[in-house]
Amino acid sequence: MNIQVEPAALGNWSTRAYHRHWLLEQASALFDFFQYRAVNPNGGFYDMDDVGKPLDAINPTRGIHSTARMVHCFSIGSLLGRPGANDIVDHGMNYLWSHHRDTKHGGYVWSLNNDGPVDSSKQGYGHAFVLLAASSAKTIGHPLADGMLADVTEILNTKFWEEKHGAIAEEFNQDWSPIDGGSYRGQNSNMHLTEALMAAFEVTGDKSYLEKAESIADLVIRRSAGSVGWRVAEHFNADWVLDKNYRGNEMFRPSGTTPGHWLEWARLILQLWSLGEKRHDWMPEAAKGLFSQSMSLGWDNEKSGFFYTLDWEDVPAKRNKLWWPACEGAGAAHYLNEHVPSDFHEESYRKIWSVIGRSFIDHANGGWHEELMEDLVPAHTLFPGKGDIYHALQASLIPLFPATGSLTKVIAEAGGKI
Repeated sequence: MNIQVEPAALGNWSTRAYHRHWLLEQASALFDFFQYRAVNPNGGFYDMDDVGKPLDAINPTRGIHSTARMVHCFSIGSLLGRPGANDIVDHGMNYLWSHHRDTKHGGYVWSLNNDGPVDSSKQGYGHAFVLLAASSAKTIGHPLADGMLADVTEILNTKFWEEKHGAIAEEFNQDWSPIDGGSYRGQNSNMHLTEALMAAFEVTGDKSYLEKAESIADLVIRRSAGSVGWRVAEHFNADWVLDKNYRGNEMFRPSGTTPGHWLEWARLILQLWSLGEKRHDWMPEAAKGLFSQSMSLGWDNEKSGFFYTLDWEDVPAKRNKLWWPACEGAGAAHYLNEHVPSDFHEESYRKIWSVIGRSFIDHANGGWHEELMEDLVPAHTLFPGKGDIYHALQASLIPLFPATGSLTKVIAEAGGKI
């Protein structure tokens, strides 16, 4: 069947009242799913199974990134005027401050259960999300936000930041001694720190945050990704030399390349370009290159969706489809449509949302499937259930606001109006 191209006068999907209403419905459904199921009365939040029940109701492990992401997302909910959102922020902030924070050695431990630390290491990835949580909580006036923002900023500056490289180290033991095999440097923690640094800059006006974000982007994207055809290299040694043979954790440090991160960086680069008053001419071209490569090499033209990883010959390695690359693709396509519009970006935006609506959104049980097999059938080889609101919520809300900053910034500037 040949479907005629619709009249251009209808404009992009993100400008249409129905699509915007549909996106808001998806965001509201996500808030509903997590707000009334995820709160653990013993602190932190539950990871949930497919129908929204705790995977471990008795003594679950709570990762710092999950707690911090809930704070960030429900700060967004508060700015939008969602009843009860402040309670979720307060619950998460208290757990970060009173449990994850290491009052003896400083910093924040990676994971906890009811008995104390499960993994007491200090991870750059986790500290990036604490910075994001504190920055987001500050936008709604949470009383712990300023203290947490100052505390985690000092830790990032004094323990993680490596001035000679312009990026952060990856991890330490609880007492800040070097971890075994501690020569690893990774782009993933630095990418999320870039997101958090921009949020911190927005709420404080302190340009040192912005300068660090630009430094990381220059290293990871302009120099590194730019040298390998706008494919984001993930794994490096202590001197930031690319390690193509690295084998690590398949959830946080998969081998090869990860097209979802190319998409995530495409959006973050344009956000950084906008916040930095469009001083860096290389950024829009980098964003276009990253997005184009992800659609060319990472998108499954037969079954739809993004392959999780590729090898360095650009052959799909892990062929399962995860929700978060699709989410990041939708956000990136919207940012590109706003800053460097093209038919390709709009067509991609529609393709991505179509596979999300058809296969990732769980219309029967609520929430989104976090993992699909290559043929888009739900699976649990990496992710056991539904533990994350962050990627899906941002994907649903980003197209509703100007593509000029973090959601907390643009929602506040719009007075909460959609």
